[in-house]
Amino acid sequence: MNTQNLPVAALIKFFEQYFPLNMAERKEVAARFTERSVKRRGFILQQGDVAKYFTFVVSGCFRQYVIDETGKEYNLQFAIENDWITDLCSFYSETASNTYVEALEPSVILQIKHEDLLYLYTHYHKFDRNFRIIVEKKYIDLQNRVMQNISVTAENRYSNFMTRYPNLAYRLPNIQIASYLGITPEFLSKVRKKIVRPA
Repeated sequence: MNTQNLPVAALIKFFEQYFPLNMAERKEVAARFTERSVKRRGFILQQGDVAKYFTFVVSGCFRQYVIDETGKEYNLQFAIENDWITDLCSFYSETASNTYVEALEPSVILQIKHEDLLYLYTHYHKFDRNFRIIVEKKYIDLQNRVMQNISVTAENRYSNFMTRYPNLAYRLPNIQIASYLGITPEFLSKVRKKIVRPA
């Protein structure tokens, strides 16, 4: 089992932020995660499909979004290198997703199926703890975002976005960031100018 290929090595390094992995655990990572390349604008999940995979981003950038009845898109989250993305509700409940997950850049990912992740939880408790931390962080991010949308100005939402994704502003078009912040691209341009050159 080649645990030395670069994508798997990146994933092992990610896991070892929390707990060191022994050789058996490293082999399970190599065996149960599948590497995949995704072209820009390629989908790894579409509305109505069941989210069968939990996805680790080795390189590239993804967005998760929903579309309302008028056709307007709303970005829910972004995922770049060393981050995870899926529709957690669909993945864990094995029900149809209401969201899309799309590559914004050519990307390389590692994916694990629901049943393989449950196997790791049962047989290697370190992974149970690792993924609990991952899901808890995703929940905290979501809660903070909801709170910001309720009570924080657009300027502060943009500042918080830059703290959360410091390099992403240079990789994404304004329309994607504006959708995430809940503002128009034109208003985002005004916010940026105001932050760069405060009145």
